[in-house]
Amino acid sequence: MNPVFVALDTPGLEFATSLTHQVKGHVGGVKLGLEFFGANGPAGVRAVQAAGLPVFLDLKLHDIPNSVAGAIRSLAPVNPAFLTVHASGGRAMLEAAQETIIKQGMATKLLAVTVLTSLDEVDMHELGQAGTVSAQVERLGKLVQSCGLAGAVCSPREVAGLRQVVGQGFTLMVPGVRPDWFKLGDQKRVMTPKEAMVAGADYLVIGRPITTDPNPAAAARRIAAEL
Repeated sequence: MNPVFVALDTPGLEFATSLTHQVKGHVGGVKLGLEFFGANGPAGVRAVQAAGLPVFLDLKLHDIPNSVAGAIRSLAPVNPAFLTVHASGGRAMLEAAQETIIKQGMATKLLAVTVLTSLDEVDMHELGQAGTVSAQVERLGKLVQSCGLAGAVCSPREVAGLRQVVGQGFTLMVPGVRPDWFKLGDQKRVMTPKEAMVAGADYLVIGRPITTDPNPAAAARRIAAEL
């Protein structure tokens, strides 16, 4: 399977569905986040799913266990391929989320976000987190795995270390991936697609290198060729 999920960071339903059709056959799926979901809701997700590509619904749910469980129950009819919560929500929240996935009979793989790719060590220290980003990612990764979730989200810089900690069979979804021919943007801990896969990623989230290209399908093919 093609490991690339295209990040459709847009509120525009027409743009999202059009681009999904353009890249179909050249990527493994598409990622929809808060910007899209806030504008279009579950109906928008279903409209994108109609193109026939797996959807990674990146909502990063983070609340008390009961609220997160309720949110997941409301998403059961959408049944995305992947859904995210924040690992920092803690064990009770993570276990409640995974239990809800099972009870609802969803095929969704629940992933927990470890440390956002926009954060570096300076940011972490400002937030009161001692130690390195890598140590925090590995600590949270072990917690997520022990709670029975399908996998975690981490930057490419932490993939190799986290893979050693969690072993095989635990899905690692990796944003912050940029081909060397594209500018970095606002993400700080980045790596090329090939480097991230070699380091141990299962899936790659790539947005602007594909979505801002005049020919998104050609950009997706170029990335696939580099892999």
